[in-house]
Amino acid sequence: MEKNQKINCTVGSCKYNDVGRQECKLEQIIVTPVVGCDTKQADESMCSSYKCENGK
Repeated sequence: MEKNQKINCTVGSCKYNDVGRQECKLEQIIVTPVVGCDTKQADESMCSSYKCENGK
């Protein structure tokens, strides 16, 4: 992998999202499986590094 890999993100409510650039400000994220989901599609995983911008 590239050393300068970018994580693109369009989740505007996440405190780590640079909305103007649609990029995650974290150097790395944790991706976890969704329990009980076996669709073989993108909804089987989620970003566990998400934090609500409002801290809630």
